[in-house]
Amino acid sequence: QVQLVESGGGSVQAGGSLRLSCVVSRNTYSMGWFRQAPGKEREGVAAIVGITTNYANSVKGRFTISRDTAKNTLYLQMNSLKAEDTAMYYCAASFFRIDTIATMDPGKWSYWGQGTQVTVSS
Repeated sequence: QVQLVESGGGSVQAGGSLRLSCVVSRNTYSMGWFRQAPGKEREGVAAIVGITTNYANSVKGRFTISRDTAKNTLYLQMNSLKAEDTAMYYCAASFFRIDTIATMDPGKWSYWGQGTQVTVSS
């Protein structure tokens, strides 16, 4: 079992930045960030598998995923935020290596946090 706790969400104006953190009880090979806006399906944002990263096209160049295994923590640095980035953001983990092409599929992930809300006002 893996427990994940997200933090760092909040309200920010368009163009601003936030850094999300996810503390995990155990390091896992694959970790990712997903988001879900009201009335929409959960979608992949960014993932890190080993040292390989993958991003949704909508956030490429604006978001950066990283992790500090010594601190059991996953991060998501979000810059140049837009109103359409408003959503609940979730951290996900898997002990297995997830193929890059599959990292944006929520069904490939085993463990989830409770989420942290990000609201971007225009």
